Amino acid sequence: MPHLPIHAWQEGDRPREKLIKAGASYLSDAELLALLFGTGTRTKAGTLSAVQLGQILMSQYQSLLTLSRQSIQSLMQIQGVGPAKASQLTASFEIGKRIESQGEDDRVQVKSPDDVAARYSPHMRDLRTEIFKVVLLNTANIILCDYTISEGGLAASIVEPRAVFQKAILDNAASVICLHNHPSGNPEPSREDIRVTRQLVEAGKIMGIPVHDHIIIAGKKYTSLAERGLIA
Repeated sequence: MPHLPIHAWQEGDRPREKLIKAGASYLSDAELLALLFGTGTRTKAGTLSAVQLGQILMSQYQSLLTLSRQSIQSLMQIQGVGPAKASQLTASFEIGKRIESQGEDDRVQVKSPDDVAARYSPHMRDLRTEIFKVVLLNTANIILCDYTISEGGLAASIVEPRAVFQKAILDNAASVICLHNHPSGNPEPSREDIRVTRQLVEAGKIMGIPVHDHIIIAGKKYTSLAERGLIA
């Protein structure tokens, strides 16, 4: 297809003008990507407009959701997507995840496992390796902060009670919630998950910092070990 710069298109066909006139919802996925890129690109096969590049990406990945799950290295394998455009894509999807996790008020009060899952699932559900996080709460069950204890799975990385509670003590946390992800998409706890949970619950009793829950995030699903009766 001959390359025609977007500025040479009919005004009604240009993504930016369409967005201003009708709103972002009227744009196709490819057109939204084009606005994100801003400019086209040169490839060995010729020059592509930003919209054509967006169409190529949508043709390859079929949906924005699938596209958002690609690593920056994978994106750079697509002809026409260099470090700059791959970074633009990755940054835009990360913004979306942060907006989804923050809601209207960034001070999240935990009243149920749903509150924790809503906050952390956007960041953890698409990870390709297991990470184990600890969430610190104050006396009102408001999230103070979180930190990562291990990466690579509970079997590969031993979660030591000392590492879990050290920062909780320094930050005067009233309680903690543990969570980790299952890249497999299966939210069922493994025997190792249960063993580690029981070990941390006992350590929390000794430290005077109770473990309220251990939540497993798997895709859009999650499992609360407290709801399973595994945290006494």
